[in-house]
Amino acid sequence: MFYVVGLLNLYLPINIVRINERTGNIFFLAGEENIIEIYANGKWRYIE
Repeated sequence: MFYVVGLLNLYLPINIVRINERTGNIFFLAGEENIIEIYANGKWRYIE
């Protein structure tokens, strides 16, 4: 199981990982509502 360090230094389990084959973006669902998107160029964003 993989973990991501969330806000306040809490470790959250990564429940879903999805790769968009068209764009190359990767989506992580960490915990129950923390979504992180990583773009093909290496930049990332936190989706609320």
